[in-house]
Amino acid sequence: MRKIAFILIVFMIITYLFGCGIGKERYYNKLNVYNWGEYIDPSVLDDFEKEYGIKINYETFATNEEMLAKIQAGGTDYDVIFPSEYMVEVMIKEGLLQELDFDNLSNFKNIGEEFKDFPYDPGNKYSVPYFWGTMGIVYNTKKVHEEVDSWDALWDENYKGDIVMLDSVRDTVGVALKRLGYSLNTKNINELEEAKESLIEQKPLVKAYEADAYKDMMASGEAAMSLAWSGDAMMLVNENPDLKYVIPKEGTNLWFDTMAVPITSKHKREAELFINYMMRPEVAAKCTEFVMYATSNVEAMKLLPKEFIENELAYPKGNIIEKGEVFVDLGEFTKEYNRVWAEIKAY
Repeated sequence: MRKIAFILIVFMIITYLFGCGIGKERYYNKLNVYNWGEYIDPSVLDDFEKEYGIKINYETFATNEEMLAKIQAGGTDYDVIFPSEYMVEVMIKEGLLQELDFDNLSNFKNIGEEFKDFPYDPGNKYSVPYFWGTMGIVYNTKKVHEEVDSWDALWDENYKGDIVMLDSVRDTVGVALKRLGYSLNTKNINELEEAKESLIEQKPLVKAYEADAYKDMMASGEAAMSLAWSGDAMMLVNENPDLKYVIPKEGTNLWFDTMAVPITSKHKREAELFINYMMRPEVAAKCTEFVMYATSNVEAMKLLPKEFIENELAYPKGNIIEKGEVFVDLGEFTKEYNRVWAEIKAY
């Protein structure tokens, strides 16, 4: 009996080792992902869970500032976040991001060289590119009959109560600065005050300040025009043929959204596993077709429909990388932007 019991115990141990350890890499069974709203194909999350046996707790945020406040406050244990380029720079300076181990990121080779090594994160030590795009105006040609080629259109009194602006300090204040001929990264207090006054002047024309709802408002014809990110504009134009998107002649913001591991993560290895998974060409292509933003994954681009790659809304002609202006961290001057934004909203 003792011999039989011993054999049974040995068998159980061997079964456990081979089923859960030896020959099969084991991971922590949960991962907390914090992303923008409607910014991933849900099916890739399901596929990741099935492949690795890791349950994903998925939450969304509306602005970079909202995400930053959550990380700064502590009390959370997010493993993967999706900050924009200037927020990556902020979080690096504040020690809120963990350095990436590229031994775990073999798919980084799929990211185009033109999207790597930007000043906001030299050497991509802390972040890898996800989507990129421009800022512009989406407008309804049934309501707007003249050509739109300038940021001035958002200050046109003919469209009073029919204009939507983004509920985002850097984007909306940045547009006002570009309209006035200034850098959207200015630290000149007089230029910033001038932009503030122009947005206060514009306010009676504004129907709403929105982060996501502007898409529904434009798709339904509820508004004549809106400040918009290029990916959203591409989706809207596909949904409603009366809509058009333009990058104003005064210049625009060139933005990048990235994937990073915050200091809150207790499971960096699994976080990097997820990021590496997201850089697979087939996964990146799925997300690109779902979200309709331009991907930085050049291998994924080979899997996308020709009409998508040739769409100038997603991939504008000319060297947009050189012509666009990228947001940078403003350091202590950020409080001045926050101040003027609060004054604009309260006016």
